[in-house]
Amino acid sequence: MPDVLVSENIAGAEMDKLRKSFDVAYEPALWKAPERLFESIRNVRALIVRNQTRVTSELIAAGKNLQVIARAGVGLDTIDAPAATNAGIVVVYAPEQNSISVAELTIGLILCLARLIPAADRSTRNGQWDRQKFTGVELHGKTLGIVGIGRIGFLTAMRARAFGMEILAHDSFINPDSPLVAESRAKLVTLNELLAQSDFISCHLPETPQTLGMFNFDVFSKMKPSAYFVNTSRGKVVDEAGLIRALKENKIAGAALDVRATEPPPSSELNQMDNVIMTPHTAAFTVEAQDRVVTCVCRDVAAVLNNQPARNFFNFPTPQGSKS
Repeated sequence: MPDVLVSENIAGAEMDKLRKSFDVAYEPALWKAPERLFESIRNVRALIVRNQTRVTSELIAAGKNLQVIARAGVGLDTIDAPAATNAGIVVVYAPEQNSISVAELTIGLILCLARLIPAADRSTRNGQWDRQKFTGVELHGKTLGIVGIGRIGFLTAMRARAFGMEILAHDSFINPDSPLVAESRAKLVTLNELLAQSDFISCHLPETPQTLGMFNFDVFSKMKPSAYFVNTSRGKVVDEAGLIRALKENKIAGAALDVRATEPPPSSELNQMDNVIMTPHTAAFTVEAQDRVVTCVCRDVAAVLNNQPARNFFNFPTPQGSKS
């Protein structure tokens, strides 16, 4: 019987090393077949996923021998972490390994919005040469509002500083004395102040009951009509119907979305809007970030299976109770 089940496309040098040390069932399309997934998990000691596999309480209960669940990424919204914790199963993830890549894409999207790069590219490819149509704005002197100034928000702020931007931040949980605030020279403000004063707003929030649909029409209506919204965090923090309405009514100037409420998303009016940029959840998909993420989770899986403590754990470093 396999020791490790990999239900999505997760590859790299550290995965190759894991396969040399343990019996690994590598089935990158298994997440699409829930019945086979339930059958396959029954005897394995470790499950490694990315963000497509729904690790429900029922799936966790089916894994009678599970010791560790590994998420090759930062968010745990596809994993019932409390159920895993109650079952004594270690949950490991990669909390910081893709942060640089996400911050860099965020800045890239801000630049694309400011300088109308995708639309200008499409126009030029179609044989047009309309320079005046694509007059953009500089980032220098503009205000970037960061909602959620954790690791990624901080790295985004530091890069925005290099462009001469002023930084506002809103975070309900950050300590005002945090180095993330001090080093980024961000001014902590209320959400309403951030919405009213920012030229660009970048969302870096986790998906929680409190953040679901947080960015709705009323919130967008409080932004400057000339402001842009960027989301590289979680799709469900945005009410897409509210965003579409805000764009159609010119409440905001444009938006860039790397994440969506449903992935892949159904067709919507966003697809037809020239002032909207959409990418397929690629923020963490750089060679460097993926190498760090895979290395991180594979090493922690190997540690747990070798009766050693994990380093990047959500709940506890070693299996608890009957799983230990």
